[in-house]
Amino acid sequence: MSDPSWTAWVAGQLEQVRQAGQWRVTRAFDAAGPAGHLTTPGGTSEGFDVVSFASNDYLGLSMHPAVISAAHEAIDRWGTGSTASRLIVGTRPCHEELECELAEWKHAPRALVFSSGYAANVGVLASLGGPDVTVFSDELNHASIIDGCRLGRSKVVVYRHNDIEQLDALLTATPGRKLVVTDVVFSMDGDVVLLDTLASSCVRHGALLVLDEAHAVLGPEVPALDGLEVVRIGTLSKTLGSLGGWVVASSSIIDLLVNRARSFIFTTALTPADASAGLAAIRVVRSPDGARLVARLRDTIDRVRNGHPSPIIPVVLGDEGAALRAADALLARGVFVPAIRPPTVPAGTSRLRIALSAAHTDAMVSQLLDALAAQGLAP
Repeated sequence: MSDPSWTAWVAGQLEQVRQAGQWRVTRAFDAAGPAGHLTTPGGTSEGFDVVSFASNDYLGLSMHPAVISAAHEAIDRWGTGSTASRLIVGTRPCHEELECELAEWKHAPRALVFSSGYAANVGVLASLGGPDVTVFSDELNHASIIDGCRLGRSKVVVYRHNDIEQLDALLTATPGRKLVVTDVVFSMDGDVVLLDTLASSCVRHGALLVLDEAHAVLGPEVPALDGLEVVRIGTLSKTLGSLGGWVVASSSIIDLLVNRARSFIFTTALTPADASAGLAAIRVVRSPDGARLVARLRDTIDRVRNGHPSPIIPVVLGDEGAALRAADALLARGVFVPAIRPPTVPAGTSRLRIALSAAHTDAMVSQLLDALAAQGLAP
């Protein structure tokens, strides 16, 4: 008879992770920008001084003076925490100002801010789903989309990655209310959705389109199609260098989320510092300074892999051991590029995942390219 204790069960689960070679630990990165000190797991040695190519801070806005100043001013005015949920006394003027700015920036009627991008995806899909809804989800969608579909108790149909022809056939064969959800930029491959074709298919079949724009710093833009019903979801914690998630949609959908989205209702509101930093970051993005940063990012991407559509560049090696060895070799040369393995990516597709930023200098990019070349790798 097996041991019924929780201690034994947890030990067994952990042993399965170890046996699969998928043990994970946290490690501290002491940095303000791409360069800093990376500790070893468990602090077993002094660690490494590295340039990181792992961050989602695509425009370097987490260290922008205007963004930092806005966070400081918010703490001075409202303190460190929002102290309550949004529907009690957790809403500060900065939350409402941020939502107005988001709606204007994305040319949408209204916006709503969540405590994280994960919470935004879960809240939207759980609120809009139900037993009478069929959700069509790209096979490479983010975990938060998968979890939101499950919480919505919808019928979920997974279609082949970016295969809009297959999706169109599935939509044709499915009666009732339909919702299509997809990442705009896929976080492990760095490729982009075929958005124009996808949007046209949704209009043809009367399907609501839900887009996760978390990594879409360079687009693509949502097409302006008559009859397109769309909910756009994003994050303050990547391109905008802060923390939090956002949704822009019709006024009625925002009202529904305020009243139904449990991940919005039953949690403490985003801190005033995070909301104010996000607001300042959007204003930078919409300014000439923001255009300069976007152009700098585009140039950096083209130097590493010309024409690639996003800052995420995978170097697929296949074997887990090969990916880990390559990451260690780069680390020894002062370059941190994480090895991504199953279950994050499918078996046989282990990779190095390069994330580029406008904050990377020319010298940093040269260091990356030289380190890759020393291992016989091309980005």
